[in-house]
Amino acid sequence: MIYADNAATTRMSRTAVDTMISAAQENWGNPSSLYAHGQRAKEALEEARKDVAAVIGATPREIYFTSGGSEADNQAILSAAALGRKTGKLHIISTAFEHHAVLHTLEKLKKEGFDVTLLDVHENGIVRPEELRAAIRDDTCLVTIMYANNEIGTIQPIREIGAICREKGVLFHTDAVQAIAHIPVNVADDNIDLLSSSAHKFHGPKGVGFLYAKKSVPLTSLISGGAQERGKRAGTENVPGIVAMAAALKETYAGMAENAPRVARLRDRLIEGITQIPHSALNGDAVHRLPGNANFCFEGIEGESLLLLLDDRGIQASSGSACTSGSLDPSHVLLAIGRVHDVAHGSLRLSIGEDITEEQVEELIQSVSEVVEYLRSFSPIWRDLLAGKKQFIL
Repeated sequence: MIYADNAATTRMSRTAVDTMISAAQENWGNPSSLYAHGQRAKEALEEARKDVAAVIGATPREIYFTSGGSEADNQAILSAAALGRKTGKLHIISTAFEHHAVLHTLEKLKKEGFDVTLLDVHENGIVRPEELRAAIRDDTCLVTIMYANNEIGTIQPIREIGAICREKGVLFHTDAVQAIAHIPVNVADDNIDLLSSSAHKFHGPKGVGFLYAKKSVPLTSLISGGAQERGKRAGTENVPGIVAMAAALKETYAGMAENAPRVARLRDRLIEGITQIPHSALNGDAVHRLPGNANFCFEGIEGESLLLLLDDRGIQASSGSACTSGSLDPSHVLLAIGRVHDVAHGSLRLSIGEDITEEQVEELIQSVSEVVEYLRSFSPIWRDLLAGKKQFIL
C-alpha cells in the first residue's frame, strides 16, 4: 500500500500515540481542579502550550487550543470582524482559493454587512503582493490569506503580505494548517497577527488544533461556558490530544530540515514522471510549493474513476480537499487558477510524506500513467479529442 494523501491527514506518529496514551492514563484530571490530579493535568497542558509557542516563535499566552483548523479559522476571522465593526471597518480581503472554513465564514459575514474582496491567485496559484496593497482600503479590518494551499500546495509570499498589512495597520490572519512543521513558520518574522493550525496534518491526533493570536489582538469567544483558555474557549481541555499534538509538532519540526529536502526531491521526480503523460499538467507553481504536494490535471478522464482504480492497486490519493470529497462540482481551487470545468474534473492530488521511498515514487508514476491510459481507452471525450471534434486544452 502506498499512502499519498498526507494533505488530507497524516498517520499519528508513535511518539504522539505514546504521549496521548500516557496522558490519558496519568494526566486524566480536570486542569481546572485545584487538587493534585487536576494540577498535574494543568502542568502538562501548559508545558504543551510552551512547546507549541516555541516552534512558531510565539509566547505561550498567545496560544489557544481548539478542536482543529476550522474552529481556529472561524475564531480568528470572527474576532477580527468584531473588532472591525467596533471601529466602523467592514472590509475584508482574502483569496478565491481559501479553505471553505474561511470562505464560508466570509459568506456569513457578507450577510452581516461586510464587504469581501477575493484576490486573484493567477495561473500559478500565488497572490501578488502589489495587488493586495492596491486592494487595501481605509475601512479594511482584516486580510486572511492561507500560508500554503491545501489542494495545489502553492506557498504564498506570507512575509511580504504580512509586512504590507503591518504597514497599513490591518490585521493579518493566515490559515497555516498545511504549512506548520512542513516549512519554516515564524509569526514574528512573518508579520502574522493570527494563525490557525491542526494537529492531524503533522502526525498528531484529529480533533485538536491551535490558534495563535498576537497578544494585542482581542479574541471573541465562539463557545460560551467556563473560563478555560483564558476565557476565550470554553470547555474542559482535551489534555491527551493537546499534549500529543505538542509532541508531534516538536518531533516533526525537529526532522523538517532533513526530511523536507528529501521529500521535495522525490516530489520533483513525481512531477517529472507524471507530466510526461500526454495532455497532462501540473497545477500551481512548480517551485513555490509544499515539499510533498503534487497536483495534476489529465484531459479526457474523470478524477473519481482515477482514484478508484488507483485504490484497487493499493494507492491512496485524492482529487482535492478531503472536506469536499463528496461534491460532484470541480474544485474551486482549480477553477480559481483558471482550469476549465472539463479539465478540473480530471484532477489528482498526490501528497507524499517522510516515509515515501524512491521505489514507491516510481510505482506511483507507472500506476498513474497506466490508469490514465486505460481510462482514456474507452472515454468518449478522449475519442472526440483525438478525432478533432473537441480541441485539446492541455
